[in-house]
Amino acid sequence: MQPQVRPLGEQIKHWRQQRRLSQMDLALEAEISTRHLSFIETGRAQPSREMVLLLAEHLEVPLRERNAMLLGAGHAPIYAERPLDDPELAAARRAIELVLKGHEPFPALAIDRHWNMVTANAAVAPLLEGVAAHLLQGPVNVLRLSLHPDGLAPRIRNLGEWRAHLLERLRRQAWLTSDPALAALLAELSAYPSAEGTGDRDTLDSVAVPLRLDTPLGELSFLSTTTIFGTPRDVTLDELAIEAFFPADEATMARLGVR
Repeated sequence: MQPQVRPLGEQIKHWRQQRRLSQMDLALEAEISTRHLSFIETGRAQPSREMVLLLAEHLEVPLRERNAMLLGAGHAPIYAERPLDDPELAAARRAIELVLKGHEPFPALAIDRHWNMVTANAAVAPLLEGVAAHLLQGPVNVLRLSLHPDGLAPRIRNLGEWRAHLLERLRRQAWLTSDPALAALLAELSAYPSAEGTGDRDTLDSVAVPLRLDTPLGELSFLSTTTIFGTPRDVTLDELAIEAFFPADEATMARLGVR
């Protein structure tokens, strides 16, 4: 059975309210009349494909949901969703592999929209030693892996602030995308035993929240960055991100054999 398609007006109203915009705010940004926008939201006007995409752009709607908006307006979706091993995505796949391989000996991994690991470089596996087997069975969710009591959590020195950092990122992502799976993941992770007051905390003047992890090499401290494709036209690429970890101090550089 095909999922039920929500009317376009209902979707636009949802995203507009999600972004905390009035009809006048959105109409001014899109350079259309408030009356016309009101007619679209109530179903009294049938917008063109170009108008749907214009409103989606100003509402910062993800590509997957832009397809749903087009369907709701009676238009065909325009953004393909191919598996990453599709020949059409060969250039993007090579780019991902180059970034991951080039980042060694530091850890880096690619994740999908639900924080499931798509691929990783060789530096990630050694950091996962001792993690419970059930957390490593696919799909491997990297947030669950990090915060679950059977995962990395017992080895994260600054678990309280790292947990707060990850939950805030997830909370914002769930708000931006309105994805029920992300909302469910947020509820699950928030229910894990609280890390408040546990582990060391870095000073407030730190440039970023580090990941401080106990390993057989000693404590490793990393700063993380997120890389996305800048102009995706495919849903898979739009939802894919690379999380790369860089040494946060000289001790980590030395323990990883980098001079």
